[in-house]
Amino acid sequence: MKKYLAKKVPAFTLLEMAVVLFIISLLVLIILPNVATQRKNASKINRNALQTELNTQAQLYMNDHNVNSVTVADLEQAKYLTASQVEAIKREHLEISHEK
Repeated sequence: MKKYLAKKVPAFTLLEMAVVLFIISLLVLIILPNVATQRKNASKINRNALQTELNTQAQLYMNDHNVNSVTVADLEQAKYLTASQVEAIKREHLEISHEK
């Protein structure tokens, strides 16, 4: 009878797998806080841009119609703002600022 030597199948050891999982978890710990910070920054920039848009459109409306005050509803009715912009303005609780 011939003795067969068991062929060694190449595989990762438990230690190698533990090291890989440790490295992946470190990368996740580094990346996730940065993503949250970037999302917060993008939200702040979007809010500021929406506020600027609201003020600009209000100023244009007041100049075009020769009035001293305007509401968001007036701007929407006169098509100075879209429905989605009005929805975002309400969601962000923005108000028209008459500062220049």
